[in-house]
Amino acid sequence: MNRRWLCFPALLLPLAALLFAFGPFDAPRSIPNSSFGRGEVLHYKVHYGLINAADATIELSDDIHRVNDRPCYKATVTGRTIGSFDFFLRIRDTWRSYIDTTSILPQKFFRNIEENNYRKKETVDFDHLKDLAQVESRKKDKDEPKRGTFKVPNNVQDIVSGFYFLRTLNYDQRRVGEVIKVQGFFDEEVFNMDVTYRGRETVETKAGVIRAIRLTPKMPSNKLFRGENAISVYLSDDRNKIPVLIQAEMFVGSVKVDMYKYHGLRNRLNLVAKN
Repeated sequence: MNRRWLCFPALLLPLAALLFAFGPFDAPRSIPNSSFGRGEVLHYKVHYGLINAADATIELSDDIHRVNDRPCYKATVTGRTIGSFDFFLRIRDTWRSYIDTTSILPQKFFRNIEENNYRKKETVDFDHLKDLAQVESRKKDKDEPKRGTFKVPNNVQDIVSGFYFLRTLNYDQRRVGEVIKVQGFFDEEVFNMDVTYRGRETVETKAGVIRAIRLTPKMPSNKLFRGENAISVYLSDDRNKIPVLIQAEMFVGSVKVDMYKYHGLRNRLNLVAKN
């Protein structure tokens, strides 16, 4: 797999790769969801050591969109470098998924990557009845698009929809140390990743002190992250299960993605009261 996906997007959404694969189906599955809804917006600061390196936003559109004759949430993730980082590592990335409101499966995925001089636009259309993904991509606007059709697992997720599906899980039923087997489709490949549930902790964020669920995705061997469990993802320990903090240990230093603002949550956030 191209290691580019392990860079900036991996710091924004490592939890998005926490994906489940279910058995075959003839009709859309139904996933109970009391965690998110239209109009939810989450804002983050990305810190490299003591430096504010980037801003990131994760949001659900106010409108329901119809894709492949299915009602879908439009979920968009954006990331951009700021300040001094913008001079030597300019990033303007947009990731978008149209997610079936009933099955929490992706119907269409889009990403527009601008990282220094690197450019890539990609669209993925999912056919969950045939377990196929049709990909169209190009690196420059004037290039002829590259097209391909790929076999995918049953109920496969993309990297954005998987983040929302993760939030529908009930962690009260999981044991500390339990490993969750996951699958997804990204960069024209099916990939597997194990995720370990580490229990509950209280974490400090710019939005306040929050009780959280800690998860550690097992990272493939690479030159960016220090070890298999280099990333910790913290979801709010409440019905929202929003990502409130991500910490990553890299060979070049520590990176922290810290939520500082939010609105449109479906439920009350589990903040710890100050004494």
